[in-house]
Amino acid sequence: MSQSHHHSRPLEGITVLELGQLIAGPFAGSILAYFGAEVIKVEPPGQGDPLRSWRVLENGTSLWWRSLGRNKKCVTLNLRQDEGRRLARSLADGADVLIENFRPGTMERWGLGPTDLKATNPGLIYARISGYGQDGPYASRPGFAAVCEGIGGLRYLNGLPGAPPVRPNLSLGDTLAGLHAALGILLAVIERRQAPGARGQVVDVAIYEAVFNMLEAVVPEYDGAGVVRGPSGSTVTGIAPTNTYICGDGKYVVIGGNADSIFQRLMRAAGRPDMAEDPRFANNSGRVANEAEIDEAITAWTKTLASNAVLEKLAAAAVPAGPIYSVEDMMQDPHFQARGLFEAVNIEGRSLKLPAIVPILSETPGGTDWPGPSVGAHNEEVLGGRLGLSDVELQALQRNGIV
Repeated sequence: MSQSHHHSRPLEGITVLELGQLIAGPFAGSILAYFGAEVIKVEPPGQGDPLRSWRVLENGTSLWWRSLGRNKKCVTLNLRQDEGRRLARSLADGADVLIENFRPGTMERWGLGPTDLKATNPGLIYARISGYGQDGPYASRPGFAAVCEGIGGLRYLNGLPGAPPVRPNLSLGDTLAGLHAALGILLAVIERRQAPGARGQVVDVAIYEAVFNMLEAVVPEYDGAGVVRGPSGSTVTGIAPTNTYICGDGKYVVIGGNADSIFQRLMRAAGRPDMAEDPRFANNSGRVANEAEIDEAITAWTKTLASNAVLEKLAAAAVPAGPIYSVEDMMQDPHFQARGLFEAVNIEGRSLKLPAIVPILSETPGGTDWPGPSVGAHNEEVLGGRLGLSDVELQALQRNGIV
């Protein structure tokens, strides 16, 4: 058990039924479980969630699963069989929240749609994550994060001008959708608590919309001024200087000198007091107009020093700057350690570090109680305990391929 369990957690007493798989739905479930919700994850019998076999494996199980499946109670149900769906429905009747990320229409075909479940559990908060949302002309398209990041506007902005758009080596769209789902669920929980006898509601999260929500001023700039923001490499359009600069040891640092007084301190630290005082660079619009000249001067300085020397000088001058970290760098960094960003779990006698889930709450922090468990690890506890099935009934369900 993690230390934080001495406190209560904010979501204790809330039961969540997670029917999603892979990333978006399960990430939302992980956040809720970390902060105290009882999350019952339903997986197909046998292999379970496909994510269990994705990427780097240890003893046949994905290391990622240990993180994404943490604090969840794992049960197996075959939702392609009537009996499996009947049991899922019984679990939903006792839940506060349901999370699913199947293609729109799937849950309805199974008789597990919001209207079906509302009849017996009117307070149920029903969170749905899909590529394009539950309605509209694209609703039925399969929504993969990669595709949705493209249509949602992120990929257009990412990369070098004139080169093919690049992706960060992560499924950002899925994780952003999971975050939005968790936010939507919490909004619905608050609403339900404020209105006694309130009915639940559907939380409709689309991956492309979660990406679209990140676009800052892109829409009003286009509508108000006809400006289409495009890719800008390692800079940000219309703000200068903020860039990645190479140092004498071949490492890169990120420097953000894009406020008037910070810019002056940066140029003095770089041995260019003349540029610090130059009226052309006194405000952001002047610096943007002369961005190339400024970046050239900064690079000329950073190239003469090792990256840690550059960062020391900039820290002394109170200029925002930092290194480009790999995971190895993070795990060795004293600040990451001091903030408690790595939590150790035990897997078959071996210690494994998982990333903590933020935000950090002062009075009711979350925590990792157990890593992602094996397939069906909680069948007895949940199907026996919650639904009252006997051992004989569970064995029969197993023989028939339902669990």
